[in-house]
Amino acid sequence: MRFTFILFLLFTLACNSKKSNEKQESNLGFNEDKEKAAMLKVIEKETDCFFKRDYDCWQACYAQTEYAFQAWNNENGTFNARYGWDEVSRYAKEYLKNNPVQERKDKMGEEHTAKVSASSHPDVVRKNINAKFFSEKLAYLIWDQYNSDAFHSQKYYYSKDSRIMEKINGDWKIVNVTSYWDYRNPILSDSLR
Repeated sequence: MRFTFILFLLFTLACNSKKSNEKQESNLGFNEDKEKAAMLKVIEKETDCFFKRDYDCWQACYAQTEYAFQAWNNENGTFNARYGWDEVSRYAKEYLKNNPVQERKDKMGEEHTAKVSASSHPDVVRKNINAKFFSEKLAYLIWDQYNSDAFHSQKYYYSKDSRIMEKINGDWKIVNVTSYWDYRNPILSDSLR
């Protein structure tokens, strides 16, 4: 009986301690769900701006610091990595300028063309989003991403994406982009949904 009472007492103390910690977090005004939603808005904006080839919009999403970083693989099996805002910015500006969004004809014939789009990947679907907060101003996110082709979602390309986010002057900014695409195995839109 004494052992049961001690276990009950420890359990009660543990529950009260957890509630106290949760209350402390809410008193400080930090809400992980709210902050995650704010970070995802920045991530969505950055992706949309990049796919629309809008440098000014894209760069506003970044922590323009000496530790900014981007890494990704290329369709030919090589990879690119850029470190420091000057290098990240210079490469992105050059890439966006040299790779404008273009109307493309699909492989079914001349009569089938991509709808007019201002984006190289007009539809992006994110699934299995996980976030880890290291502090109220630093977080890591990882997810599965599906990037449509230029033909408005006839097929998608899978990528595994992650971001490190830093809250600077009250706004979440991207510090690190890592994105690895599977270019060889497109997914039909019907099987994605």
